Order: sequence, then C-alpha cells, then structure tokens
Amino acid sequence: MRTDMREQQGPSGRGPEIWLRGPVPLPDDPPPPPPPASGTPRRFSWIGLHGGAGVTTLATVYGGQDCGRNWPGPHDPRSVLLVARTHASGLATVPGALDLFRRGAAPQGLDLEGVVLVADAPGRLPRPLAERVSALESVIDVYRVPWVPDWRLGDPPGPPAQPPRQTEALARLTGHGR
Repeated sequence: MRTDMREQQGPSGRGPEIWLRGPVPLPDDPPPPPPPASGTPRRFSWIGLHGGAGVTTLATVYGGQDCGRNWPGPHDPRSVLLVARTHASGLATVPGALDLFRRGAAPQGLDLEGVVLVADAPGRLPRPLAERVSALESVIDVYRVPWVPDWRLGDPPGPPAQPPRQTEALARLTGHGR
C-alpha cells in the first residue's frame, strides 16, 4: 500500500480534490444576488415535471412562483424546485429533467435546489417505487410531501398556510411554515 501524499491529493497537489454542487459561474456571469436577509423566506420557482404534479398547491403553501410546466421567466426566482408525483410515470420524468441540468441544457442562470416528490396516494410506496426514490436521493436533495386528504378534496390552504408536519425540511428550505 502506498502512502505517498501526492497520490491522495488532487491535481493541484495542494489538497484533496473536491466537487462543487450546483452551477459554477462562468467568468462573464454577473455575481449571484446576495442571499436573502435572515428571517426572509427564500423564493423559488416551482416547475412541474408532468401535469397534476401539485405545483400550484406547493406554491400556495410554501410561497414562490408557480411556473406550471414552464421554465421560470426573466423576473421569476432563479432557484428551482422540480416537482413530480410518486407514481411510476411521475418518477420516470425526474431523471430526464436532472439530465437537462447536468448537461447544461436548462436555461442559463437557474439553480436547481432539489426535487419535491408529492405522494400520489396515502400509505407507503411500493418497493419498486421506493427504490426509484432512493436512487434519486443518491444524486440530489429530495423533499417528500405526504398525502394530504384535504388537498384532494379541493381544500388547498389559503395563505398563510401550514405545511404538513412531515415536510419540516422543505419548510426550512423555503422559510415557510413550521
């Protein structure tokens, strides 16, 4: 076994090689906007990866811009959350969307923050679907929203809305709710 430090260091020879998550600005890019002041909810653009993903309800509950199935407009928040349902066809849309960001084919200047998976039915996911979710969680932050019967009955909460209890991480990310 070799213990030569140069073998363990990155290409610069000055330390370990690291990977950056998120977009890397090009030299001609303007500097990113400053982060929101403490206590100010962060704004996101919610993008549905298929019809019925739940973008309108999520934007109502957590704030931000409901972009439907479109890319954010020039005045919409640049931080993006992709939304899909947890059924097989919904989960199948996620890898292609992630690949657009990976290849740089998404509109320039968008910052992919994560994927929001909205339960398509009450209860636990069947094993094949749970395995797909686990695979997604290995490459990007995934926020799960449970089944909410009131939303199905046409009672989406009006502002100020309380998010479901199981969505603390998403509520913290967006600065809304609990």
